[in-house]
Amino acid sequence: MLNLSGTDTGITSPTPSSAQGLRVAIVSDAAPERNGVGAYYRDLADHLKANGARVALIAPRHHGERWHGGMQLPLPGDPTQKILVPSWSLVSKRLNRLRPTVIVVPTPGPYGMLGMYLAGRQGVNLVVGFHTHFEALTDLFQDWGLRARIANAYLRTCHRLLFKRSQLVLANSQQMVDVAREIGARRADLMATPIPKRFLDYPAIRAGTEVKRVLFAGRLAPEKNLEVIVEAAQRLPEMEFVIAGDGPLRAWLEQQCGGLPNLNLIGWVSRTRIMALVDSVDALVLPSRVESFGTIALEAMARARPVVVSSACGIMSWDMLSRGIFPIRNDEHLADALTRLRDLDPAMRERKARIAREAAIELNQRNLDHWIAVLRGDFGRSIDATS
Repeated sequence: MLNLSGTDTGITSPTPSSAQGLRVAIVSDAAPERNGVGAYYRDLADHLKANGARVALIAPRHHGERWHGGMQLPLPGDPTQKILVPSWSLVSKRLNRLRPTVIVVPTPGPYGMLGMYLAGRQGVNLVVGFHTHFEALTDLFQDWGLRARIANAYLRTCHRLLFKRSQLVLANSQQMVDVAREIGARRADLMATPIPKRFLDYPAIRAGTEVKRVLFAGRLAPEKNLEVIVEAAQRLPEMEFVIAGDGPLRAWLEQQCGGLPNLNLIGWVSRTRIMALVDSVDALVLPSRVESFGTIALEAMARARPVVVSSACGIMSWDMLSRGIFPIRNDEHLADALTRLRDLDPAMRERKARIAREAAIELNQRNLDHWIAVLRGDFGRSIDATS
């Protein structure tokens, strides 16, 4: 149960189930170092290993400025990302060494489709993670033209194949579950989002009594609604706005920073540094137009930081998390939401942030139990997301 007093005094949650005996292969197009989907499965793998499972995370890697893991192709619309075509023989060898009891595929790219094929070839269960409604994202790129229609057709075809051949599709919001069913998933259910172990293992540092420093962390892309952050910086010159990330809108943001001394673009931040960055701010904002969940918001909650998010973020649909979130109302600007947060009694703001941390920690444990059950073949089990 949640400790509604808001104090950070130990969480009374059940010990996660043992993952002993599980051999899990995760075959993903998302590099663990570069985006939320990649981070999700890196964090999930860490939790599973800590509970006794053998896990192989087979995905591209990005170190420094270089990509590793196969032949590189440009990703339309985003020069900071690549599509990599994996080596069939190398992936097959890794799977043969592991002899997986289940294969997890979170992406519809070349890695994911190879994982789907090899699951069928080896006769093991296939679980698909549905994290991003790519078809909705391509609608935001008006200048793609014919490329958008081609991308939509490719993604919808790949999703149909993945969903048809899987034993279960897991998505991180009810809206995404409904989309999966519309595309053709025979069995689809909710999953929660794992939190990096270090975010849980280290005590949360108390935020300041004032809201002076605000963070956005994520892809610099149209779906993130970055223009409202720039407008908020214009309207609230007393607040510092820190933007961490990379993407197709970077050049535009650099121009905006030139005229706003309180808008600071620090570029892409590695996953090893993100916790310290979150701890250094007074609040996190996520005003996205399209956001299937919002992993960075959950991570900020785990560090007892107020999070200000739009109604488009899937995290808002989780009942046990919503009481710890400051939503941007449909009729207000981000600047107005931040003003409400700033004007709130500091003790009330801290209490809500502590409740958010407890809810995030408890949901993380429920999610691990759920994943272990699913990976053992219990496809009828659902996660309890109620308070």
